[in-house]
Order: sequence, then structure tokens, then C-alpha cells
Amino acid sequence: MESIIALIGFGEAGSTFAEAAGWEAGASAYDVLPGRRAAMEAAGVLVCATADDALADAGLVLSLVTADAALAAAKDYAALLKPGALWCDMNSVAPDTKRAAARAVEAAGGRYLDVAVLAPVNPARMNVPLLVSGAAADAAAEALRGAGFANVRVVGAEVGRASAIKMIRSVMVKGIEALTAEMMLAADAAGVTDEVLASLDASEKAQGWAARAAYNLERMTTHGARRAAEMEESAKTLIGLGVEPVMTSGTVRRQRELAGRADLFSDEREAAQ
Repeated sequence: MESIIALIGFGEAGSTFAEAAGWEAGASAYDVLPGRRAAMEAAGVLVCATADDALADAGLVLSLVTADAALAAAKDYAALLKPGALWCDMNSVAPDTKRAAARAVEAAGGRYLDVAVLAPVNPARMNVPLLVSGAAADAAAEALRGAGFANVRVVGAEVGRASAIKMIRSVMVKGIEALTAEMMLAADAAGVTDEVLASLDASEKAQGWAARAAYNLERMTTHGARRAAEMEESAKTLIGLGVEPVMTSGTVRRQRELAGRADLFSDEREAAQ
């Protein structure tokens, strides 16, 4: 990249990308949480005290904040972008949320891109699948590849198209996790976990259900709060499409309830991971 990369938000995604790509001083970073400074220093990026400092020279901006902060970040920092800067909104939010963010960025002279991240950043790292949509999608895809992302695909010129794919896909992915948790809670309570899992194995052998259940439960107990926020955006997506999110709303509740609650499940299930 000829121009500096700016990372707005330096949580798991930001730190993973920076370390995997080896951007070091080729990237600047800002996070509203002062505690993230140590991670920035460890990655070797330029640590910025303000968003203004991080964005001043950036031609490529990766917005990697939390879902509930994505729109506010775009509105608050749009005026700080240099003309023509690419604002890649990589947050898991509804298409309408991204379209609102795009209006703020484009009104300030930036170029807004809807970027959907289709897999956990770990272990995929720079191979994580990225879908890009927006008027400058081709330019953004080129810039992202230049920054080291190896799996980038343009899906259209319309902001909201990439996020629609992600949010609708999440209805299934996170829904299966939530259903797994509900099944396991009931099976443990009834003392029939092994029999239930064995019966599922008998009907589907691609992966043993003990391993599958353990994986789904780990994703929820480790990342449930973040995934619940994403599923709220999926629910908004369905509402915008005229579909009542009955199951998806239940997934939101189950993901949030089980965040940080690995203690609810038996040692045998943990050992299967």
C-alpha cells in the first residue's frame, strides 16, 4: 500500500490482521478503549491517541468496532477522512445500518464500502473470506488485496448487498449454535446426553455430534455477547425484508444468555472439544 492503513477499533480482528499481515508502522490504530494500547504496541502499529491522528494520512480505513458502535464510528469520524479515502466497514450490521453509515462517509468526501467477514478471523487470519460491495468496490478489493487479504470477492456496487449475504447467512450459522445449546441443556438436565448425541450420529455421520456440539457451545460461551449483537442485526435485516424473525429473536436471547457460561455444560462435553 502506498498510503497508510488505519484501523479504527483494535480488538480481536484488528490485532489479528495487523499481526498476520505484518503492517507494523505501515498502519495506524485507534481504539476508544485505552487498554488496547498494549496490543497495538505488540503488533508494532502506530499507536494513536485520537481518531484524527489515525485517519489523517490513511487511504484505506478498516472499521473494526463493535456492531452497536459501527454507525456512530462512521458518523463521528467521517469528517476526519482525507478526500477519497476508502472506509471499509467490516462490522456485522444490517444493510440499513450500513447504508446510513455510507451516507455519512460519502457526504464527507470519503468512499464507503460494505465489507462482510464470512468466517472467524482466527484461525483464518488474512485468508478470511471478505465480500465487498459499494460504488468503489473494485478499488477497495484491490486495496485490500494489496494490504495482504487473500480472499476478497466483489459482490456488487450496492451498499448493503455484502451485509445482506452475511446477516442472512448468520440466521442459519448462529441459529444452529443456539439450537445446539438448547438441546444440550435439555439433554444434560435429563441425563441422556450420550444417547441423544449417539442418535444424531446414527442419522448423520459427516462429523460426530459430540464434536459438533462442543464446537457450537464453545462459539457461544466464548463469543455469545458479540454474536447476539450480530443476530440483532440479522433480525433487523429480516424485518426490513418483511420476514418476522421468530427463530432469530430466540437465537439472540440464547446467545446472550450463554455468553461466558461454559460452566453450564458437563466436563464430558468440554473434553470432546
